[in-house]
Amino acid sequence: MRRTAYDLYRRSLSALIFAGCVGCAVLIVGVLGWVIGYLSSIGASSLSIGFFTELPSGDVANPGGMKHAILGTLALVAMAGVIGVPLGVATGIYLAEFKQDRYILAPVRFTADVLAGVPSIVIGILGYELVVVPMGSYNGWAGAFALAFIMVPIVARTSEEMLRLVPDSYRAASLALGATKAQTITRVVLPAATGSLITGIMLALARICGETAPLLFTALGSRLLTLDPNKPFPSLTVQIYTYATGPYPEQKRLAWAGILVLVALLLALNALIRYVASRSITRSIA
Repeated sequence: MRRTAYDLYRRSLSALIFAGCVGCAVLIVGVLGWVIGYLSSIGASSLSIGFFTELPSGDVANPGGMKHAILGTLALVAMAGVIGVPLGVATGIYLAEFKQDRYILAPVRFTADVLAGVPSIVIGILGYELVVVPMGSYNGWAGAFALAFIMVPIVARTSEEMLRLVPDSYRAASLALGATKAQTITRVVLPAATGSLITGIMLALARICGETAPLLFTALGSRLLTLDPNKPFPSLTVQIYTYATGPYPEQKRLAWAGILVLVALLLALNALIRYVASRSITRSIA
């Protein structure tokens, strides 16, 4: 009798915890759906082909589009990726594959964890002092370096974790066949973890796509379409900030449309991350 009552208690507690977890999941999805629905109801009316193909007109009653900001964001993310991805992956390889340097690995790992948690506005101020001031003006290089600085610790730590998931038997077999450590890393370990590494890189890209504070202190923004990184550089987040904090209703409506496009971009990136991650898991099981 006592055991039956105890089993009933365990089952009731398990059902209660399960219901709580389901409720929290439904709440989170509901909040996300409400946010997307709210953004769609406000920003969708201002979306048009001109939003993606036109430049700012300078007329507050008819502000034009955000073609320059969209292209500028893509260019900044691409430049940051060229800088940050190799540095981050190389750091991750060092942390995962050179375990004998344990007196160096711990400080490097700790530094990466600290940098990953540094507020983005601090990175923006550092970018201003270290890049903008020496160059004498706001520019795209400073914005790209600031975004790359955000990327490096994220890519480094995710790359380390993904590389450590590669079985040691792969490394042992490669070394037993006469391959050097460098050949083992480049021809065995990295190909085995390609899908997971891409997932980590895409997570870092998704993180920097929505950054505003670093760009306010470095690239600043521009109403002109320019791909010259030596000049103030346009970006979608800064343009949204400029329009949203301005006094003109038409620009505010365009800012809501820009927010909707930015959220859609982040959702697409996260969906792509899930897809790549699931494919990599499927290949590893196969």
